[in-house]
Amino acid sequence: MSRALEILQNVFGYPEFRGQQAAIVDHVGGGGDALVLMPTGGGKSLCYQIPALLREGTAIVVSPLIALMQDQVAALTEAGVAAAVLNSSLEAREAFQVERDFTAGKLDLLYVAPERLMTPRFLELLERGRVALFAIDEAHCVSQWGHDFRPEYIELSILHERFPGIPRIALTATADDLTRAEIIRRLQLEEAQIFISSFDRPNIRYQIAEKNNARNQLLDFIRANHAGEAGIVYCLSRKKVEETAAWLAAEGVPALPYHAGFDNPTRARHQSRFVNEDGLVICATIAFGMGIDKPDVRFVAHLDLPKSIEAYYQETGRAGRDGTAADAWMAYGLQDVVQQRRMIEEGEADDAYKRVSHGKLDALVGLAESAGCRRVRLLAYFGEASEACGNCDNCLTPPRVWDGTEEAQKALSAVYRSGQRFGAGHLIDILRGNATERVKQLHHDELKTFGVGADRTEMQWRAIFRQLIALGFLEADADAYGAFKLTEAARGVLTGGTRVSLREEAPKAKSSKRGSRGAKPALAPTGPGAPALLEALRAWRKQMATEHGVPAYVIFHDATLAAIASARPRAVDDLHGISGIGATKLQRYGEALLKIVREQAAAQ
Repeated sequence: MSRALEILQNVFGYPEFRGQQAAIVDHVGGGGDALVLMPTGGGKSLCYQIPALLREGTAIVVSPLIALMQDQVAALTEAGVAAAVLNSSLEAREAFQVERDFTAGKLDLLYVAPERLMTPRFLELLERGRVALFAIDEAHCVSQWGHDFRPEYIELSILHERFPGIPRIALTATADDLTRAEIIRRLQLEEAQIFISSFDRPNIRYQIAEKNNARNQLLDFIRANHAGEAGIVYCLSRKKVEETAAWLAAEGVPALPYHAGFDNPTRARHQSRFVNEDGLVICATIAFGMGIDKPDVRFVAHLDLPKSIEAYYQETGRAGRDGTAADAWMAYGLQDVVQQRRMIEEGEADDAYKRVSHGKLDALVGLAESAGCRRVRLLAYFGEASEACGNCDNCLTPPRVWDGTEEAQKALSAVYRSGQRFGAGHLIDILRGNATERVKQLHHDELKTFGVGADRTEMQWRAIFRQLIALGFLEADADAYGAFKLTEAARGVLTGGTRVSLREEAPKAKSSKRGSRGAKPALAPTGPGAPALLEALRAWRKQMATEHGVPAYVIFHDATLAAIASARPRAVDDLHGISGIGATKLQRYGEALLKIVREQAAAQ
C-alpha cells in the first residue's frame, strides 16, 4: 500500500485515500476480483486507475459513453498517465496508432466501448498485448432490472471465460439487491469481493414539490437559489426539453436543450458548452449526464417523474460532485404517476418485467409521498439504515399528516359510481359539483357523490387521488387511457375497516445556500486579495483549458484553485501539499501558478 499511496499523492495529488478506496486498491492491485458500489463523487475511478499503475500491462476500461471516456483520458493525460481511448470518434489512423501503442506496452489505461470490446478483432488484439485488469464501469447497465440496461453488457462474461487469470472490477453508483445479484451472475463475479460504500450524498438537499405550474416553480427555484450557477433540468420528452430550454432562456436563464434526436454535432456542441462554460443550464432527457464529470453542477431538477429510485439517485447524483452544497429538486404531480404506469403497461416487456417496473415506480412514488425524511427513505431502498438528515424539505418543513379516511371514501366512491372509466379531471368535477357538459351528458350530476367534495380545491383533490394511487387503493387503467380503477385494498376503505392517513404540504421555506450537513463549505478563499487571486487563477485555467482542448476542471478543480488563493504559495514546494496537484501538474504548471500569485500580490 505504500506504493499505492505514493501514486495517489504524486500522480493524482491527493493526500490520502477516502473510505474503502485503500482496501479496494489493495485487493484489485493484488489480483482479486471486486464489485464496487460507491456513490457519484466518491472516487470510483481511482479504484481501478491506481491498480492499473501498480500492475504490469494495460488496464482495459469498459465504458458506455464517449464523453465519459474522453474526459477521463484527458484528466489522466494531464496527470502524466499514459491513457487512450478506442471509440467511433477516432479516425482510422488514430485507432491504428492506439492499437500499436497497446501491443507495444506503452499504455497504462485503454478505454473502450462494450460494442468494440466484443468484436473478434479486438479480443484478438487483447491476446497480443498484456492486460493488467478489466474495469467495467457503470456495471448496472448489465442488469435487465436496472434503469439503464444495455444489451451489449450481457456479453461481457466472455472476459472471465477468455482471460480467467486477469482481475476484474465492476463499478456502479446505483444498484438495489435485484440489480446487484444480476451484475454478479451476468459477469460471473461469484468469487469477487463486494465493497459497498454508503449511498449517502450528505451535501445534496432533496426537495420534492407538488406540481402547480412546474415551469414557474422551476424558475423561482433557480432564481432564489442558483442564479448564475450550472444545473441540469430533466424532462421526459424531447419536445418538453426544447420548450423548457427556450422558455428559460427567454426568462434570462442561459439554457440549452439536449436529447438523442439532435444530430451528433449539435449534441457535441451543447455538451461542450455546458462542460466548459460557467453558469449554463442544460435541459435534457436521460440521454444526457452519465458521462459528465463536471464537478460544479449546483442543482439537478426534474420536471417529470423518473422511472425508479435508481434512476432518480443516478440523475440527482450529478449535482455536487465536488462535495459542496447542491440541490436535487423535483416537481411531481398526479399525471406523472398515471403516465409512468401507462408507459409500463403499454411497453412490450413480459409480465415479470412489468411487475418489477411497477414495484420500482411504487418505491419512487413512496419517496415522493413520504411525510418523513427523504434521505432515510432513499437510503433504506438501498438497504442502508440512517437517521433524519435535517437537510431535506420534509426535515426542514415537516408536512401535516391528517385522517383522510372520509375524503378517501368520497373519492373511491366517485370512481366506483361513475363506472371506473374516468381519470382525475372528470372525477374531480363530480366531487366538486361542477356541472360541465360532459358531466351532464353522462348524468353524473345525478350521482350520490356529485358535489360531496365542494369544500376542497381541485389541487387538494389531485393530491388526494395521487396519494390513493401511491397507497395502492387505486390504479390507472392503461387500456382506458389512465382511467382509475379500484384495487382489492379499496374495499376496506369503503367499508370503514381501513383508516387512511394523508399528507398535506406545508408551505416550503426558501432554500438557503448555507452548507448542508456533511457538505464542504462553499469555495470562498480567505485572506487579503484572495477573491481577486481566485478570479485570476480561473482566467488562467480557462486559457490553459482552451489551449489543451479540455474542460477547465481537467486542468484543476475549483477547490484546488481556492486552496491556492488561500495559501498564496511563494515557492514550488509550497504547492506540494495542495490537493489536486500531482507531480506532473506541479512540473507543468507550478511556475505559472506562482507567477499569478506574485502578480496579484504586486497589484494590491
